[in-house]
Amino acid sequence: MRLTILLAALFAISFASSAQRQLAHSPRIQHAKTVIFLNQTGSDAVGSESLAQLKKWGKYKIVNDRSQADLIFLLSADPYHGGNIIFADGQTGSIDDNGRIAQDRVPSYSKASPTRYAYLSVIDAKTGDNLWTDKHAWGGLLTGFNSVGARLIHELEKQTKS
Repeated sequence: MRLTILLAALFAISFASSAQRQLAHSPRIQHAKTVIFLNQTGSDAVGSESLAQLKKWGKYKIVNDRSQADLIFLLSADPYHGGNIIFADGQTGSIDDNGRIAQDRVPSYSKASPTRYAYLSVIDAKTGDNLWTDKHAWGGLLTGFNSVGARLIHELEKQTKS
């Protein structure tokens, strides 16, 4: 009985991880020609390195007008459609995967992870669908302070080739 449960759990984990990797194989990502890059990390240096990596990849034409873009590459410090938020009045809450906001009854400021992450989301510019998302811990002395976005772009590049 335990072996069956263990095998079922391992299958579910491997299926979930392979399903996430398959998201980078979306036909909308594969066939897109133009992208707009939006840096919402609050760091111009991180955005510049990310944009340089995207240009180095050379798969997409980078446009400045959202209406001309097939995809939106959103680099941010928070997950797209999800995560914890603090409202302007100081109240806390969360956003689910469908973008619905739920306000906490009592503010909770300890939800934030002690590690800072950057998120790269590939969004269909026409529908707003999130086609692919990954996160990476913000860099440091050994990995480079401003390399987090470039690393995420490189990861997307690897996943679209495999």
